[in-house]
Amino acid sequence: MEKNIIKVAIVDGQGGGIGQQIVLKIREILSEIIENIEIIALGTNAFATVNMLKAKANKGASGENAIIKNVPEADYILGSISILVADSMMGEFTPRMSEAVAKSKAIKILLPINQSNIDIALTQQEPLPHQVEDAVLRLKNYIERTS
Repeated sequence: MEKNIIKVAIVDGQGGGIGQQIVLKIREILSEIIENIEIIALGTNAFATVNMLKAKANKGASGENAIIKNVPEADYILGSISILVADSMMGEFTPRMSEAVAKSKAIKILLPINQSNIDIALTQQEPLPHQVEDAVLRLKNYIERTS
């Protein structure tokens, strides 16, 4: 019997450092079910994608078309809140990319990193490692509820 593979897209740009941390934390926290998870590194550029692949994402692709094509097929999307904002990440994240993420039926687990002049009410400003761990624990809770 074939296992149901869970597709988790990690979307990041610039250096891919946030995405790299997310991939590492998924491998740590979800180690008992990692064989059922396909981690897809989607970078706005090759450098970001390579850094996520170094953290052991299963596969990766770079650029606008790669993001537009892959996010609709994901079950979950993780990244910073800026992936919903056109022209974010110093212009790397295009309006077409943010529209594709927003329209995807995937559950989006987003880090409230304030890079796009967005202040989210009722969130605490936690250090990035705490935000990443919280995001991956949320992913784990979603997966456990649907299994």
